[in-house]
Amino acid sequence: MSRPDHDASSPGQGHTEEGGLTGGACSSPLYGVPDDAAIAARTDAYFNRTCEIVTHFGDCTVTYALFLRRPVVSAPRLMVDWLARVAQARGISVTCDVMFPEGAWVGAGEPLAYVTGSFAHLADLETLLLQQLGPVCVAAHNAYQMALALPNVRFMAMEARHCAGYEMQVQMAYGASVGSRAAQAEGAMGFIGGANDATAPFFDTAFGLGTMPHALIGYAGSTLRAAEMFHTVYPDSDLVVLVDYFGRELTDALEVCRRFPDLAAAGRLSVRLDTHGGRFLEGLDPQGSYAALERNTPGTIRRYRSDKELRYLVGTGVSAAAIWRMREVLDAAGFPHVRIVASSGFSVEKCLSMADAHAPVDVIGTGSFIPDRWSETYATADIVAYDGEPRVKVGREFLLRHARGRDTVRHS
Repeated sequence: MSRPDHDASSPGQGHTEEGGLTGGACSSPLYGVPDDAAIAARTDAYFNRTCEIVTHFGDCTVTYALFLRRPVVSAPRLMVDWLARVAQARGISVTCDVMFPEGAWVGAGEPLAYVTGSFAHLADLETLLLQQLGPVCVAAHNAYQMALALPNVRFMAMEARHCAGYEMQVQMAYGASVGSRAAQAEGAMGFIGGANDATAPFFDTAFGLGTMPHALIGYAGSTLRAAEMFHTVYPDSDLVVLVDYFGRELTDALEVCRRFPDLAAAGRLSVRLDTHGGRFLEGLDPQGSYAALERNTPGTIRRYRSDKELRYLVGTGVSAAAIWRMREVLDAAGFPHVRIVASSGFSVEKCLSMADAHAPVDVIGTGSFIPDRWSETYATADIVAYDGEPRVKVGREFLLRHARGRDTVRHS
């Protein structure tokens, strides 16, 4: 099927939006000016054949409804921007009615957007549009729930190492930023940044966040020496020190605090707990973990708990009891302004358990807003009108309830 000629090396020119999809921007090969050959290679074969058939027998104007089968938070911008670039490159006019503003809660089965345009030019885009909608909206929903579960905690998006390539990373970081802004609108602190520079603009920052990995501590030979090395090279940066490398979280945390008392007193020193799930924090065991919670949040552990909740509260790794124990030790040693950063599997469920235990965590680094059941991310598209005549397959009649969307985006 022939397409309008275009220069694939030229930058896209953007598009007009009514209603304002907000937030930072991020570049990715997937979201640059598309190449028709790449689109044809990445889409399903039957969509390419549909384009050829429709071109042969006569094009028509169609309207697609895009939806998910589970509740999500609306995060359509990557898809909308990509569609705009395709429309410009192909020299066609496309209308996208976004039914829910970015960050709005969307019920299961409710269309997120209606896309109207040439069937011959939209048929081969369906697969790629859905790829950029479903996973992002689920990630946004997860990040929103995390931030609301712990409204007084700052989050860092640490999804990069868990993603299957940069394109997925862009989607997940964008989703986290959308869910975060939705939670911030309800009073939560939300996500303050991400792990690297490339996705930082989604969080309205210029650079990625983070100080040191375990590898630096192994290189230095001690937790204290790694902290000294970092501070020597980055003296103006706040110091966040991993303290679990040698299994001496409490001992090493205090050693670093005593080495940098000025940073500790100024609130510029944090200890990060990333204790392996195969062991307890230094000095803790099951009995000690129960006792730590009972001292600080009486009654939390006495209610009925599932096995997973108990693991989050008093189990191995970074439990609520471990966080409470670290806070106790820091305060008793005269370091009340040293912050606690926690990481390691902080999913929505774990955040809820931490909230229930009133865990004194200041910052959480997590990539667990990435959907853990990928089947829930599958977005679906159905054509609901041909040349203005409503028509949809049996069972999807609910998609015909089409009111004009709040955010109408036209591409040409």
